[in-house]
Amino acid sequence: MTASDRNMIGGQPRTPTRRQASNRDHVPLAAVARQHAQLLGTPANSSVVYKLVNDNISVGVSWIALVVVLAIFAALTLSRAARRRAQGLSAPPLSITLLTIAVTAIGGIVLVYICNLNRGLLTPLKGVPWVVPFVGIVLFAYSVLLGRTRLGRYMYAIGANPEAARRAGINVQRIRRIAFTLSAMTAGLAGLVYISFLGSISTDVDGGTNTLYGVAAAVIGGASLFGGRGKPIHALLGGLVIAIVFNGLALMGINAAGQFMATAIVLLVAAAVDALVRRRGSTGAL
Repeated sequence: MTASDRNMIGGQPRTPTRRQASNRDHVPLAAVARQHAQLLGTPANSSVVYKLVNDNISVGVSWIALVVVLAIFAALTLSRAARRRAQGLSAPPLSITLLTIAVTAIGGIVLVYICNLNRGLLTPLKGVPWVVPFVGIVLFAYSVLLGRTRLGRYMYAIGANPEAARRAGINVQRIRRIAFTLSAMTAGLAGLVYISFLGSISTDVDGGTNTLYGVAAAVIGGASLFGGRGKPIHALLGGLVIAIVFNGLALMGINAAGQFMATAIVLLVAAAVDALVRRRGSTGAL
C-alpha cells in the first residue's frame, strides 16, 4: 500500500489530524505567522511592548551603537584602573585590562554580526532586536547597584551572614524588603519580554517551568544558593547555557520530558558544586 493509498478512506482523501498538522508545521508556520502579522501592521503589533522582541534596530545603527558602547566601556575600564593605581590601590595589569576590552569587543562584534544576518522567511529580517539593548540596560543597572553602591554591599553581606550583618548595624529587614521589591520589578520586566514574544498572555502560563529556568540560570552561572556570591552577568551566562541545552535537545528531536530532565541534571550538578565550594570555604576558614 502506497502513501497515497493510506491517505484514502472510502475513496476520500484523509485529512491529517490537528496534532499531526501541529507537530509537522509548528515551527515554520509560527515564523510565517509572525512575519505575516508584522506585514499587516495591525494595532496590536504596533505597540511598544510588541516591538520589544519583534522589531529590530537597523543594521547601520546597530554597528554605530556597538562602536559607541565599546568606546565608553574601554574608557571607563582604563580610567578606573588608572585611578586605582594613582590612589595606591590594587589594580589588574594593563595587559589584563586590554584583554578584557578585547574579549568584550569580540563578543559584541559576533553578537551584532549574527543579529544582522537575514532571519526572514517571507521578507528580509535583519538587525539587532530591541530586546538586546533592553536586557543590556537592565544588566548594567543591576551591576552598578550591586557593585558600586552601599545597598549592594549590604545585600551581599546579608546573603553571606544575616546575623553578622545585623550585628554590624545593617537594617536586615529593610534591605530584604528592598531586595524582594527589586526582584519583583525584575520579574515584571521579564513578563514584558515574555508578552512581547508571545504577542499575548493568559492566566494559565506555566510559571513553574519559568521559575525553574530562572533559578537554574542563576545557579549555573555561578550565583550561590546560600547567598553572598554572584553577579548579574552570571545569571545571563547561565541563561545562555540553558537556552543552548534546551534548543539543542529540541533540534535533536528530544521530547519535552527529556529536555526537562537534562535541565534538572545540569541544575543539580551546579547546586552540588556550589555546596562543595561553600563547604570547602567553611572548612578552610576554620
